[in-house]
Amino acid sequence: MEREPEREREPAREQVLFGVLGPVTAEDLHGPIALKGPRHRAVLARLIVARRRVVPVARLVSDLWPDSPPSGAVGSVQTFVAALRRALEPDRPPRTPARLLVTDGPGYALRAGPDAVDAWRFETAVGEAAKLPPARALRRLDEALGLWRGPAYADFAREEWVRGERARLAELRLRSVERGAEARLALGLAAEAVPDLDAHLADHPWREDAWRLLALALYRAGRQGDALAVLRRARSTLVEQLGLDPGPGLRRLEADILAQDAALNAVPDQASWGPLAGPGSPTSPASPADPAGPSETAARLWTRAAAAYDRTVAAGARARLETTVGLLRDLAVTGGGGLTAAREHRLAAVTAAEEFGDPELTGRVIGAFDVPAIWTRGDDPELARRIVAAAERTLAALPPPDEHGTYDAVRCRLLATVAVEMRGSHSSRGPQAAAQAEAIARRLDDPALLAFALNGTFMQSFTRAGLAPRRAETGTELVALGARHGLVTFEVLGHLILLQARCALGDFAAADTHAIAADRLAALHELPLVGVFTRWYGALRLSASGDIAEARSAYESAATDLLPDSGMPGLTHGLLPLALLSLSFSADGPRLPRPEALDPRADWGPYRPWITPLAALATGDHATARTALRELRELPEPPRDLLYEACCCLEATAALALGDRAVLTRVRDRLAPASAELAGAGSGLLTLGPVSDYLAAIDAALRR
Repeated sequence: MEREPEREREPAREQVLFGVLGPVTAEDLHGPIALKGPRHRAVLARLIVARRRVVPVARLVSDLWPDSPPSGAVGSVQTFVAALRRALEPDRPPRTPARLLVTDGPGYALRAGPDAVDAWRFETAVGEAAKLPPARALRRLDEALGLWRGPAYADFAREEWVRGERARLAELRLRSVERGAEARLALGLAAEAVPDLDAHLADHPWREDAWRLLALALYRAGRQGDALAVLRRARSTLVEQLGLDPGPGLRRLEADILAQDAALNAVPDQASWGPLAGPGSPTSPASPADPAGPSETAARLWTRAAAAYDRTVAAGARARLETTVGLLRDLAVTGGGGLTAAREHRLAAVTAAEEFGDPELTGRVIGAFDVPAIWTRGDDPELARRIVAAAERTLAALPPPDEHGTYDAVRCRLLATVAVEMRGSHSSRGPQAAAQAEAIARRLDDPALLAFALNGTFMQSFTRAGLAPRRAETGTELVALGARHGLVTFEVLGHLILLQARCALGDFAAADTHAIAADRLAALHELPLVGVFTRWYGALRLSASGDIAEARSAYESAATDLLPDSGMPGLTHGLLPLALLSLSFSADGPRLPRPEALDPRADWGPYRPWITPLAALATGDHATARTALRELRELPEPPRDLLYEACCCLEATAALALGDRAVLTRVRDRLAPASAELAGAGSGLLTLGPVSDYLAAIDAALRR
């Protein structure tokens, strides 16, 4: 075949496209080009960063091996370049000069065309969009942003030689997102701008201009309350993350929204639209808001009160800390997202309080977070440890008790905090703190203080099995206390404690009553997290009644609908597999469950040590089961929580199958005080059946 005339062939450099807005790639008309190893891609990326300029070989060596280049580094670079040339120009005849990756003086250069690199096309498009009217600019920006596949030069995020270029491109991309929002506002598409700006700020909360654009978009979409809430969120984010107050643009916009400045809805000359800088920003007028209803009125009141507080109380005032922790306490009961957010900011509030050097202030801030706690496994063990440490430091710094009881209330709240946060611990400090807090609260005759102290008492009422009657007493007092004094969240806590205690004692009729009462209060006072427990209780009721198929469906449904958004990892982690396993026990008693109920790949979470020997036994692997049971023997005992008896029964089941007398004797002694209870039912979520069945099986085995 006759060779095609060279002049009619497209130059190779115009056939290859390079991608750096994500992992580094190259492709030609036939598809992706294999670039071999990471060093080959690094050489290519380094040459693209140079933008057609020459990179000396010595510089390539120092960039590729910044610490200690090997003795043959120059030769290695030459090998990488040769391999890249073969990949990029496979049809280049032997001994002809390269046209794309060229040798020039002391080094190499990539002579790619202006449209050959996605980053270069992106920059060109952004520059063009700045000169176009809003509709065309928006299309151009959307096309440009569509070129991004991930962070720029994603393969080389830690390399010094690309850091500046990555930062420059990332900033240009962020500004392009904001410029797109400006275009939407200019076109009267305020509502459409909101979702993109929300997502943008989730990853880049320091972008003041994005906060301003989001607030303005919300205002022009008729959502004035949401706009002001966004500005408040911007302020707290900037202060907490950067230690900076909002700039003049955000402050001016907030004042204009509060004043309902007509200029916020001004319609500009579309041909001269530009970056938004304040009230006169381009867009069409917002549609009038619907007539105010209760929600609108409440939102408006919140906005005005918050603005008044912000104007009146100095930024560094101590009162702000106590107000903040009060808001966090209220936020924690609003739902999973609120609970997570409150947990994230709680330690920051405590740390800020400690910086004042005033132990009484610190004690009030720590103790103000009196959020009722029902689940006995903590959501964030490290946070709990640090809160306890701060509380202990503050207790030690308080002046000693005096005859006037000057610091008794603060001391009581600190002790109750220690008791609540040390849930599940084997330390004696938790029960000690709970007892001290309850004694002080009863002496002071303060209902709110006593309710919080009783929460600590409940959390420390798992020092042994069989304490459901004692917890029922605590729940009864909390219900009465809450109802008499308007302490709704603690009244709900009392009902949930009674639900759990009555379940443990097999009194499901009484448990039903408390579930209904808790749901009624939760609906009346907007406490959505209560439903997590009452709906799981519904699955337990089905299980206890023998309706295993319906119980399984109810557990799976509750896990899917409720757990992911509950904000309570201490509750959710490992719970669904354990609940499904409990269905085998409720049907078969202490006998070994079926293998399919013991999938070792499932997320057993903190319960895995008690599952491992059973899973091994289910497959006939007695050696592994004995090893796992021996490892359990080395643990002090199961965590002191709502599933203490359940874990003991799992251990007993494995020991029965293996005939391990030492374990059986130990577990019998632990379970004996709970002989009248249902194992695990004290959680209000699942049960492994009557404890008495396990004790009878253990006694029979020990007699043999």
